[in-house]
Amino acid sequence: MRIIAGSRKGHRIAAPKGEKTRPTSDFVRETAFNLIGPVDGATVLDLFAGSGALGLEALSRGAARAVFVESNRAAGRAIEQNLDRLRLRGTVVLQDAVKALQMEAQAGRRYDLVLVDPPYRMLADLMPRLQRHLAAVLAPDGLVVVESDARDEPLLEGLAVRTSRRYGSARLTLFEHE
Repeated sequence: MRIIAGSRKGHRIAAPKGEKTRPTSDFVRETAFNLIGPVDGATVLDLFAGSGALGLEALSRGAARAVFVESNRAAGRAIEQNLDRLRLRGTVVLQDAVKALQMEAQAGRRYDLVLVDPPYRMLADLMPRLQRHLAAVLAPDGLVVVESDARDEPLLEGLAVRTSRRYGSARLTLFEHE
């Protein structure tokens, strides 16, 4: 895996060993950022961060700050190593994504870009719990990007679908405020 574009283009990203994480492929990441558009100066919340590939890509492309939420310790260490090696600024939060999202909402923090890439098999159970807080942490002109299995079409109450597209076995759905 590597950074696709921006200041760290071509640099490799370390991923935790094992099958606990499923890093977003280079192709899907590139496509996601083509749909998202410029992220210069953006604040980013990367939920279910895994290797941190999505958030790292945003930082390389000019995002000002990223918070990576991951419950797996090995994955959290991989994100920290990637941040150090790439000399990018970010915060790693080792916590359950739903709980972290709830805490961010309660603290009144807002993000321009929220990346949601849970294990595909967990998406249906997670979406109702996530949607309670996603609109609250999303900045007025912000985007939520959900990566899911291509067969799933996630919906978030209180947010409108900007676009939803299939790429092989993955689907990217972008949401914005209604």
